[in-house]
Amino acid sequence: MQLVNQGDHPDDVAHFLGCGRSSVYTWLKLQRQAPAELAAKPHPGRPPGLDAGQLVRLEELLLEGAKAHGWRTQLWTAARVAEVIRRRLKKADDDSDAE
Repeated sequence: MQLVNQGDHPDDVAHFLGCGRSSVYTWLKLQRQAPAELAAKPHPGRPPGLDAGQLVRLEELLLEGAKAHGWRTQLWTAARVAEVIRRRLKKADDDSDAE
């Protein structure tokens, strides 16, 4: 909205932002009629799979190095971290291998 308020044409703003021109015109209308609707809204996303204590323990495990957990190199990859979480931090109620 600042760009339009500074004199840029809404079509140019839409092109600059990579959005449809109708979006810019919608935002301009909201700016006049209900400016609070333009405020950013939090998007909480997926809840964390580990609690605070588990995150502390994970940090400790990662600081031991990847070799300490059976890999030949010290390189931590997302897959390796996921495996450490599965092996060492998996909750009993998440145990799908239990009979």
